[in-house]
Amino acid sequence: MPVFIPAEWSPHRAMWVGWPSHGELWEDNLEPARAEVEVLVRALAGPGKEQVRLLVGNDEALPDAQARFGDVAGVTVVPGRFGDIWLRDTGPIFTAGSARARAFRFNGWGGKYELEHDDTVADQIAAASNVPLDRSDAVLEGGALDHDGTGTVLTTRQCLLNANRNADWTEARAEAVLADALGAQRVVWLGDGLLNDHTDGHVDNLARFVAPGVVACPVAFGTDDPNAEVYDACARDLAAVGFRVVRIPSPGRLEDEDGEPIPASHMNFLIANGAVVVPTYGDQTAARMAGEALASVFPDREIILSPSTAVLSGGGSFHCITQQEPGE
Repeated sequence: MPVFIPAEWSPHRAMWVGWPSHGELWEDNLEPARAEVEVLVRALAGPGKEQVRLLVGNDEALPDAQARFGDVAGVTVVPGRFGDIWLRDTGPIFTAGSARARAFRFNGWGGKYELEHDDTVADQIAAASNVPLDRSDAVLEGGALDHDGTGTVLTTRQCLLNANRNADWTEARAEAVLADALGAQRVVWLGDGLLNDHTDGHVDNLARFVAPGVVACPVAFGTDDPNAEVYDACARDLAAVGFRVVRIPSPGRLEDEDGEPIPASHMNFLIANGAVVVPTYGDQTAARMAGEALASVFPDREIILSPSTAVLSGGGSFHCITQQEPGE
């Protein structure tokens, strides 16, 4: 039977979320990150919304998660093991109806962050979901791809053709693997991702399908946005291959404690049952404008603006820490 990966806006039977679990990784941001993820989970869960499956990465973090969510309808706390919360990259990619799941090798984003148990997350989630898991020998993270539900995949050359993943990959080789493992009929190649993104340019920080034939990508916010040229190049490339492009205001320039730009992105939004959850980073004007732009393409979903500054300190945002199980 042909492989079919639904678009994220298709109905879900469940949404997996990673719970910040390791104090040695998050340090002073552990509790702030937990607070932001708790807001996300409570926004997702409930009647007519998502069945949230909260994966906890160690025994030490389990009592806290159970205390917060033990009486929250629609939330199941799942004990597990992971290096960190980035389930979009370490977890499986589910096929239509969650009949099966696909998993790739995970090497810590090209060897940058190789943590114990991250290479077993796909097996844990598939087993907990009672879904057969098919494995590929290729190295690939789920955040490197975005799917339109009709066989078209967005990705970036910076990530997918990076020698720190699969040294022998060309565009043709990558397309063959994506066709075999995920049923990709067309791969649309973009160039570089965001500056200082340790994922080497994951597309879920840059460009996202929001409807068939429609792709959202950022437009610079402020006069010193470090990714302005990257955003404009992305928009040109998307238009050149026939997509309608919706520009979403970026968060602008955000810096770490050393003054270096950090890869904050409103594009890391999560499309949930009945809602779109948009990460925000402190600038209310930028957040409001991003929410309004997304409301124009998701008129039947609630647009939820939710803080993600602490989660971003770990390297990603809401899309990065989640993975959906498609419904029937």
